[in-house]
Parts: sequence; C-alpha cells; structure tokens
Amino acid sequence: MQKFNKHIVQKNETLKSVASLYNISEDALKSFHNNNCGVKEMILIEFTGQKELFLPRTAVTDKNRLVKFDHGNRLIFQPENSFYKYGVIINIENGNNKNELKYEATVRWLRSEKQLHFFEINRISNLYLNEEEVNEIADLLAYKTSKVLYPLQVSVDQQGKFNAVENLSVFNERWNDVKNELYKEFDGETVDEYCLKIEKTLSEGDSISLLLKNDYFLRTLFLGVYQSFGQNFTINGNESFPIVNNPVEPKYQIELEIDPLKDEYDLINIEGNGTLNEERSSYDFINGAPFSFIVEENPVMNKDGSFRIQYYLNGKTSFPESLYLECDIMLRERKKISVVVASIDEN
Repeated sequence: MQKFNKHIVQKNETLKSVASLYNISEDALKSFHNNNCGVKEMILIEFTGQKELFLPRTAVTDKNRLVKFDHGNRLIFQPENSFYKYGVIINIENGNNKNELKYEATVRWLRSEKQLHFFEINRISNLYLNEEEVNEIADLLAYKTSKVLYPLQVSVDQQGKFNAVENLSVFNERWNDVKNELYKEFDGETVDEYCLKIEKTLSEGDSISLLLKNDYFLRTLFLGVYQSFGQNFTINGNESFPIVNNPVEPKYQIELEIDPLKDEYDLINIEGNGTLNEERSSYDFINGAPFSFIVEENPVMNKDGSFRIQYYLNGKTSFPESLYLECDIMLRERKKISVVVASIDEN
C-alpha cells in the first residue's frame, strides 16, 4: 500500500508555500521528505533544486479524499439503513481436489441495540458447484434443506465482527414446510436419513450456531476490521478462521493496514497479511485436537499457513462493496479457502 504522496515542485515555489498548500508545517514537510528521499535530495533550509517532494499520505489539497476516522484513527462502522446484494464465490482446495461454490445473497441492516447491529441475510439464487447447478442428490438435499436457515438474522459488534445467530427459534417452525417440499420431489432411505440428521441438528441449538458461525461468507463479511489503526494506520494482532473442523479455530498473526485516502472510486482500502501462529502441529489439527498434545515451556510455533485479506469499503457508509479472503494451512495436504464477495449493481 502506498506510504506517501509526491508533489512536483513548480517554479517559484518555496518550502513555506508548499507547506501552506497542504496545510502542514514547514518542519513536518521537511522532516517527512528528508526521511524518504535520497541524501542528495534532502532539504536543509530551503529548496535547492528538488524536483519532487515526498509528502505524508494524508497531505492532500482535496480533503474529501481523506477517510473519516474517530479517535485513535478508529474506522467507524456505520451500516445504518444499508442493503446490499452480493455475488459470492467460495473455493475450497484440498491438495489437488478443488471445488467452487457460487450463489447470490442479500444483506440488510435491521436495527442497533445494546452496542450490537442486527442484519438479515438471505440467499436469493440457486447454488452452483463448479459452474453447474447442483444436481447430485446429496448436494440437492444440502441446498434445499439450507432453506430452513433463511432469512437468517445475525448480530454484529461495533467492530463489525460476527457475534451470534439471533433467530434460532424459527428454524424448527420452518422445518415442516421445507420437509414437505423435499418429499414432494424425493423419496427413499437417503431422504429419510438426511431429514433425521437435519432434525437432530435443529434440536441442538449449539450445533446449528456452530454451523453458521463457520459459514465462510458470514465470517469474511463480518471479520471485524473497524478498529483503531493508530498513528501508522496499521494493526498487529491475531485472527482465527474456521478453515478446519475444530472447536478451537486456527490462529493467524496478521497485520492490517488501511489507506487513509479513498481511492479513485471513493472506496476505503484495507489489506491484511499474516501467517499461522499455533502451538498445535499439523498432526494435532488432523486429529481434531483443540490444544497441543505436546506441552513445552518454549514451544516451536507452527507457521505453516498463510492469511490474506483485501477489503474495499464504501467511502460514505464504510460498508463492504467487495472483499477477498484467502487462508491456507498444511494438514496431510495443503488446505486452502478463498472467498470472493462483490456487490451487484442492479442499475
């Protein structure tokens, strides 16, 4: 991400006039330039033939390009009255085995209450597996029974991080209608067994909550990037993601960086990169262990995994217009998840 802006020095410009143009002090301009230029281009007292100047990223003449932050350069989450239609693509790779899921979904803000935002999520299209509409009996059953979940209501905290599913009680109410639709199209032991499995899951609230918490679309959309980015517009921390089936998700050490300037499309850019940072080994993850089997005072951390995100947020509402997440981990073979979410303009 770009770290500075440049100013082309015009004839008769002085240190004072350029500093005034960008509303910064002469000392701040000189200091920033000198810290980023070569020795021959350094400014001592006044310009001595410099052709271009290095400026802080926030030094612009058009202040509308600046991202609006709260105290501590905290990015403000303000999703009120938002409604988005998204195209979603999820790629799942296990070694050489690759599958791609595609569908469309809507996200509607409902209300705010007790420091939480509430959203309604709905799937509005058929599900496509590897560019073809699902037609295998197992895939069809999975898709059609998923209708019991939608519309789905979730809560999200002030950092934009997924909190909980809020309408678990209605899933059982919807089930009879969904089940009746299934038996109009299918019959046999396969359907009977699948319905029993769904009914067992619905009877266990914790199971359905965990299932939805692990939804790649929801977790990517509501990752929680609305934080204080500090003086350098970066955050260093840990993030987890449900790339493996484990009650304790793998943790990644990540640096998030935000560009304090909106781009030419009036979008706020955030990117993040990181590596796996786990005491658990590949063997532990393969065996579903929630903690390391080997306890050491100074464990050698498992770094064999990577994490990358790119967000483009609406410059006015700061709600995502598009985003990309890529996450991998080494098991018996390398497993990789990538999620692409892009708003669909219906105009």
